[in-house]
Amino acid sequence: MIMEQNSPTGRSRRRYDSSGRQERARQTRDQITEVARDMFLSGGYAATTIAAIASAARVSVETIYKAFGGKPGLVRAIIDRGLVGQGPVPAQQRSDQIRDTEPDPRRILMAWGAFSTELHPQISPVFLLAREAAASDPEIAATVDEIDAARLKRMTVNARGLSKAGHLRPDISVEQAADICWAYSSPELYELLVVRRGWPPERYGNFIGQGLIAALLPAPTT
Repeated sequence: MIMEQNSPTGRSRRRYDSSGRQERARQTRDQITEVARDMFLSGGYAATTIAAIASAARVSVETIYKAFGGKPGLVRAIIDRGLVGQGPVPAQQRSDQIRDTEPDPRRILMAWGAFSTELHPQISPVFLLAREAAASDPEIAATVDEIDAARLKRMTVNARGLSKAGHLRPDISVEQAADICWAYSSPELYELLVVRRGWPPERYGNFIGQGLIAALLPAPTT
């Protein structure tokens, strides 16, 4: 037994078992977040119980509380998963790559507009639902504030990257640029234009990109 544990075969078996458990745990989390998202959107945040989510996901209530800590944690997990975007490379990684390697700032900002059309359909409906529930639920209100603050932090990183590359207008500070990016990337703007006014995603993405160009970059020389 000691020889097996110390052998390469024993170590490989433990690594395999560990990776298998991690993959099963990831699949379970994904299943739970998918079910929770569907149930929140169809039945409302307040009316959807952890017990109902557990039953639909075929897991125990304890599993959900252990993994997410409750409904606010589920909202955060749904948002985090939505922010990954589509495809094998996470959206944030793709955005950073464009920001740090593309020499044309207009292409960068138009790409950010395109990312909005990829991400917002997944994250904004749940965020807006949580925001409504926050009026009467201090716990989800704190989660909504934390999600908003994390988005501002991310937009500050983007604004700093634009500034470092010399792309910003001279009269725009990093803080101002971050606020502008934060406003244009808000679920509230998505709600106004796409949900309420029925804009198609392509029009919305172009609006975001063109708006950021007009707000942040020097006017083109003629």
